[in-house]
Amino acid sequence: MKNILIVGGDMRQICCAKRLTEKYRVSVMGFDSDVMPENVKKATEGEVFSCAVLPVPPLDENSMINTPCYSGEVSPADVEKFLVPDGEIFAGRVNSQLCEIFSGHEVLDYMAREELSLRNAVPTAEGAVQIALEELPVTLSGLKILIAGMGRIGTALAEILKGFGADITAAVHNARGAAKARIIGVKYVYTKDMTSDHALVFNTVPTMIFGREQLSRFGKDTLFIDLASKPGGIDITSAQELGRKVIWALGLPGKTSPVTAGEIIAETIDNMLTERGDDNV
Repeated sequence: MKNILIVGGDMRQICCAKRLTEKYRVSVMGFDSDVMPENVKKATEGEVFSCAVLPVPPLDENSMINTPCYSGEVSPADVEKFLVPDGEIFAGRVNSQLCEIFSGHEVLDYMAREELSLRNAVPTAEGAVQIALEELPVTLSGLKILIAGMGRIGTALAEILKGFGADITAAVHNARGAAKARIIGVKYVYTKDMTSDHALVFNTVPTMIFGREQLSRFGKDTLFIDLASKPGGIDITSAQELGRKVIWALGLPGKTSPVTAGEIIAETIDNMLTERGDDNV
């Protein structure tokens, strides 16, 4: 049975560890005792693991392992000493720095997997709607809402918001996006033709859609929620200078649905191990 080391991260990784214990030998490091589940043990000196699972994102600004649920620090070298020489590294949003740090190991990005992206869309969209409900002084029913992007998350958002009776318009780049909007039954405009009469704007596009000029056209009561990964799609600095409220909701659904998000990561890693033929090594 394969030995897996879960290292750092938020509550998603704890929930991931719990799910993986159903099939693998799992230990964790980089978590304080008060967040540790009863059926998952901490890694101890001398243990050896065939793979390590790092969080999303894997590194913090100091090039240490990202450990928001730990009062101490975990370095890449700390992880290295627990791994077999050809041990695999699974991480979310892998970059060149991580690959360089773990150059002696194969580094695999579970966030790049299609099944994870598809399944993550719904809890991410639900988390975004939860933020809107908490922030807005009005109901979503009848509210004019703009969704920039008709990818997985934008489509999931539109489906959820339709249930609230919202007045939804999708901002799309091309005919493919327009076709997706028509299929799910929402209005659409091309991004160059976006109007500014919306009380709530969701951005799902990780390129600059809402620059200073675009933001200045919206009213000061408009709430912007950016769901795009870095660098995002809303000019935060200009928004602040213009007095527009922007919430950059990074880390969804880990913040609002950690159990679901953790289970999705666990099942994705299990799929990857199975495909590689080493799920029970």
